[in-house]
Amino acid sequence: MQLTISIGQMDIRKGDPEYNLARAAEWIYKAASRGSDLIVLPELWDTGYALEDASRLGTPLGSGRFVQVAQLAAEHRIHVVGSMLEAEMDANGSFLRAYNTVCWFDARGETIGVYRKLHLFRLMQEEKYLAPGSSTLVVNTSWGKAGVAICYDLRFPELFRRYGVEGAVMTILPAQWPTRRITHWRTLLQARAIENQMIVVGCNRVGRDNSAMFGGHSVILDAWGEPAAEAGDEEKLLTASVDLSSATRARKAIPVFDDRRPDIY
Repeated sequence: MQLTISIGQMDIRKGDPEYNLARAAEWIYKAASRGSDLIVLPELWDTGYALEDASRLGTPLGSGRFVQVAQLAAEHRIHVVGSMLEAEMDANGSFLRAYNTVCWFDARGETIGVYRKLHLFRLMQEEKYLAPGSSTLVVNTSWGKAGVAICYDLRFPELFRRYGVEGAVMTILPAQWPTRRITHWRTLLQARAIENQMIVVGCNRVGRDNSAMFGGHSVILDAWGEPAAEAGDEEKLLTASVDLSSATRARKAIPVFDDRRPDIY
């Protein structure tokens, strides 16, 4: 089965969710116009790393920007996946905690999965402002099973292997990965695709946030680790089609999952 995927490699405006939502809406429309089944947006695309203002800028699940994006998905008949700043409230509407959260919206605008970033990145002080997630996510779609991870999660191969063992043929990873470690980004994405024989979609941001520069190079990798499409370091709506059966063929050709020795390691 061929799946057409778009990646919205954005230059995010920190603390400006209205601008960022308008930009995302434009690219959702364009991706749908290209016939894409799915569009992936970067990590914290709605607010950037304005984590100190999470109580003001964050959105509770099922309201605010989460609803607006769901409506865009339904309007344009396209799956939308991207990380947003979630604010969890108590019964009285007071702020409790914030999460770095992916809501996977299908082409009807329905939420078919929620994933909160498991591994918090200390270099960006995430542990100071965010709570970690407590569960993995594999969603069932009409084209097969797919996992979700966020940015720093890429450095933890156990997560991707779990998705592969659970039958995922694809993992999607929104990110804000800096230019100075862009070689790590490219290498680790390719490794996760090759070792798990799955399609990997990495959506990185571009631009500057305070002193950090972000390197783009968003990529769609097939199950052999070969790029179907890759962006540079500028804003770009990247679109390509991938053959989902490449995961099945790769796993038959080199039966990594059958040859695992989990009884030993």
